[in-house]
Amino acid sequence: MSKKKGLLESEISKTLTQWEKEYLGRGSVQVKTDILRNLLIIQLQGILTPAEQALTQSETGMLAVKRNRSELIETGSADLKKIIHEITGVEARCFHTDISTRSGERIIVFTLAEDLEAKLDQ
Repeated sequence: MSKKKGLLESEISKTLTQWEKEYLGRGSVQVKTDILRNLLIIQLQGILTPAEQALTQSETGMLAVKRNRSELIETGSADLKKIIHEITGVEARCFHTDISTRSGERIIVFTLAEDLEAKLDQ
């Protein structure tokens, strides 16, 4: 892994955490970003509030937390794509995300218009 790749991954993680704090009111406990070909894979841990964790004890609560968190992040997806473009210089074409209410982990995957990993290796 080139140093530039590691720095870019770190910057994406830091910026996403800041966005979460500003947009959602709280950030993740831990964020890890990986650049793989034309994909950005972001793993966020510790995203559920104590109230959400309590809600996930029932199936109804778990589904409500998943739905609400998905809707919140989807409403900010245009902002997230813009952030990724500003940091990487590459357009984010698609945005995919899911949350585990059991582990409190969210995975975000951006599909980029170009192979960012190959560009960084040049």
